[in-house]
Amino acid sequence: MADVKKSLMQEFMDFLNKYGVIGLAVAFVMGAAVTKLVTALVTDLIMPIIGAVIPGGDWKAATLSIGNIKFLVGDFTSALIDFIIIALVIFLLVKSIIKEKK
Repeated sequence: MADVKKSLMQEFMDFLNKYGVIGLAVAFVMGAAVTKLVTALVTDLIMPIIGAVIPGGDWKAATLSIGNIKFLVGDFTSALIDFIIIALVIFLLVKSIIKEKK
């Protein structure tokens, strides 16, 4: 019975190593942490500056109404800025990793 557990454990370890699952898991966790950090950066530091420049100040509540349809333009803008910053950070990280490998 011990041989079966050992071979199953060995198969599992081989699977983790072959497909880079551990690296993928670490990248996923790091991506989630970077996302939270960038969201905080945008929400707490960048958007207050934009809010001071925009008349009315509450840019996240900005809406565009066309008939009965209400578009949440401010919320979309915030998500777009988050995405652009996250994409830029990931691009710079991948670029530096690729540069180091060469």
